[in-house]
Amino acid sequence: MTILDSILTDVRREVAEAKSTTPAAELEVMLADAPPVLNFADALSQGFGLIAEIKERSPSVGPMRAENVRAAAAAYASSKTVRAISILTNQSHFGGSIHHLASIRKSVPKPVLRKDFVIDEYQILEARAFGADAILLMANILDSDTLRRFHDHARELGLEVLFEIHTEEEIASLPSSARVVGINSRKFKSQTGFVESGKSSATDFSLDLSAFTLAEHLPPGTIHVAESGLTPENLPSVAAKFHAALVGTSLLRDPRGLPACLADFEQAIAALPSHS
Repeated sequence: MTILDSILTDVRREVAEAKSTTPAAELEVMLADAPPVLNFADALSQGFGLIAEIKERSPSVGPMRAENVRAAAAAYASSKTVRAISILTNQSHFGGSIHHLASIRKSVPKPVLRKDFVIDEYQILEARAFGADAILLMANILDSDTLRRFHDHARELGLEVLFEIHTEEEIASLPSSARVVGINSRKFKSQTGFVESGKSSATDFSLDLSAFTLAEHLPPGTIHVAESGLTPENLPSVAAKFHAALVGTSLLRDPRGLPACLADFEQAIAALPSHS
């Protein structure tokens, strides 16, 4: 069993519990009070920047630094380099919740991405009802028909979709209407590189940064996002082929504090050729 198999088992349980607690009919009612949708794609089109993440922990390295997590929302909201905010809503493996997303969405003026393992249309409705502006759809867990159907549902609700791919074959499964596509360098289908629950690792062994070379195969005209494993040091080597980088662990685990790490990213982005 891979870490992805384990995560999906828990996701199915969490979705069933959410449906029992807040039926879809209640979510439909909540839509009227959801904050207006902020345009995720437009935000990523304003020059190279970050989708900065908030999560409590990760299966690849363990817990984040609590003080960095607490500082994240305010720091991201004030940073000119952060274009959007990614919030993990999976509880079992990342310590998040849809209620945490709703709370942060009320306090930040930037688009918020619900980053989760979306396997049910209920999660799409739930995302918009609680204030998300975009959702993640992963091509390594959804077939092409489901990707298209989920994308259509999301767009009907006003949500943007960040499609995540890991292989060239997964690129071929994307709907022709895809606007934002991310390449994730994390090997979720590996049986190694992940820590046991409650433990921590100083190094993330689940990454394969060579995945970013797939950028040349992404559909023309789409917004390209580099996901996972990025630091201020290696960012310049991949930035030329991408419009944004999704960064979480580097920011949330830095022992100097999140503002210091964010400042390093801002400096690295300011030095990119397109910013000179």
